[in-house]
Amino acid sequence: MTQKLLIIDDDAVLTSTLKRAMERRGLEVNTAMNGEEAIKQLQEQFHDFATLDLKLEKESGLTILENILSIQADLKIVILTGYASIPSTVEAIKRGAQDYLCKPASGDDIFAALTGKKVTTTDIPEKPLSVDRVEWEHIQRVMSENDGNISATARALGMHRRTLQRKLQKHPLDNV
Repeated sequence: MTQKLLIIDDDAVLTSTLKRAMERRGLEVNTAMNGEEAIKQLQEQFHDFATLDLKLEKESGLTILENILSIQADLKIVILTGYASIPSTVEAIKRGAQDYLCKPASGDDIFAALTGKKVTTTDIPEKPLSVDRVEWEHIQRVMSENDGNISATARALGMHRRTLQRKLQKHPLDNV
C-alpha cells in the first residue's frame, strides 16, 4: 500500500515542486493551501505524513498543527518554514511535529525527516549570536506565544504594530 503525504503550503510553486519530488520517492501526494482544506482532506482520507508551512497567508501553522493532530493523532508532521527560530522550533515539537526544517530544504532532507531516517549533525557556531539575531529570536518566541497575532505580539513587546512588522521583514543575516 502506498503511503500518503499531505502538503499544506500557500506557495503554489513550492507545493508543485515538492509534490513531484515526493511522488518520485513513491508517496501518493495531496495538497492543501490552508488549514480548512487540510482538515477537510484529513477527514475524508487517512494520510501517513504531512508537511506544514509555519506561516500561511492568514494562519499560524502551529494552530493548524494542533487542529490536524486532533483529527489524526498519529500523523507524522514536518514543519517547513522560511521563518526559523529556536522558540518556534521548540513550540512546534512540543505541539506534536515530528521535525522542523528551514526552507529551502532538499527533497531528500524532507523525505528523510518524514520517514524518520534523518541524519542529525549539530554544528556549534564559532561566534555568538548577534544582537539582531537575539532580538529576532525573542520576537519569534513572543509571536509564537500569541499564535502569530501581530497586534497582540506588539502589545506584549511594548512596541507599535508597524514597528514590529518592519522588524519581522528584516531577517538577521548571521547563521544560527
